[in-house]
Amino acid sequence: MARAYGANASLLAAFEQTYGVAPDPAIDDYWKLPFVSSSLGSEQGLTPNDLIGMGRDPSAPIRDVIKVEGDMAVPVDVRHVGLWLKALLGTPQVAGSAPVFTHTFVSGGASLPSLTLETGLPDIPAWFVASGVMVNSLQIKFARSGAANATVGLVAQSELRRTTPVAPSPTTRELLRFNQFQGAIEKDGQPLGNVVSAQLTYSNNLERIETIRSDSQLDGADPTVASLTGNLEVRFADTALIDAATDGQPIELSFGYAIAADRRITFTAHEVYLPKPKLSISGPGGIQATFDWQAARTGSNPMLTVTLINDIATY
Repeated sequence: MARAYGANASLLAAFEQTYGVAPDPAIDDYWKLPFVSSSLGSEQGLTPNDLIGMGRDPSAPIRDVIKVEGDMAVPVDVRHVGLWLKALLGTPQVAGSAPVFTHTFVSGGASLPSLTLETGLPDIPAWFVASGVMVNSLQIKFARSGAANATVGLVAQSELRRTTPVAPSPTTRELLRFNQFQGAIEKDGQPLGNVVSAQLTYSNNLERIETIRSDSQLDGADPTVASLTGNLEVRFADTALIDAATDGQPIELSFGYAIAADRRITFTAHEVYLPKPKLSISGPGGIQATFDWQAARTGSNPMLTVTLINDIATY
């Protein structure tokens, strides 16, 4: 009897022309994507039966609606991450020519594209195709060492199990992964020192349209007011951030990774507000402070701009 192993799992993705309709592999481009882990899948809960008068033992439970949601950990890399950014923020503006293209993604778009994602378990064999997949959130943690990963929050309309892959010959692209030691953080365009760790989370705050349908599927997942939050954990060496928090004046924060000038990614929060944290002294060691920041849009700039430079012409 075959057993499924994550080592043999696969992930394919393609953008949908119509929400909830899987693209035709003969026409549309399915990407084969690298991933670290995935909890995306369908689940159907049980509701206790409320009947009485049938004795002390309960009647059979009632099946609830089917939900298709989950998180996926993916590498922050030079090429494939652009697909996740397009699903999160919308189609980017593209500048440049081969072999260097600059993709500029901005927050605040009125509508977002949907994906079809196929998770394959060839050992069984079984391929699970989730349609109408919307990216609700993306979170990245910055540290001194390790691999650079992002956690993507997903909401889908439906899931179908197949016995063959939806696209037998997907497009593959070479993986070139960013690592944490290639990261940098800037404040108002200047390097920000003494940062121990950092995190940023962008969320579309999708509203699930749960109408009454015979198939119990979602009618859609619509973006509402977005949010961009995060934290900075810093060694207390100067009062620059404390002063910004005390004055209530916004700052600009940029988080990025770079392999080379033409292989880089930068997340820029244009207007960031810092709370004034409490400084705690717990012993003879260094003193640290954590700033849980929030971002907002400013006059001419969006709340978030992501710039990705690579050799991919279009997403």
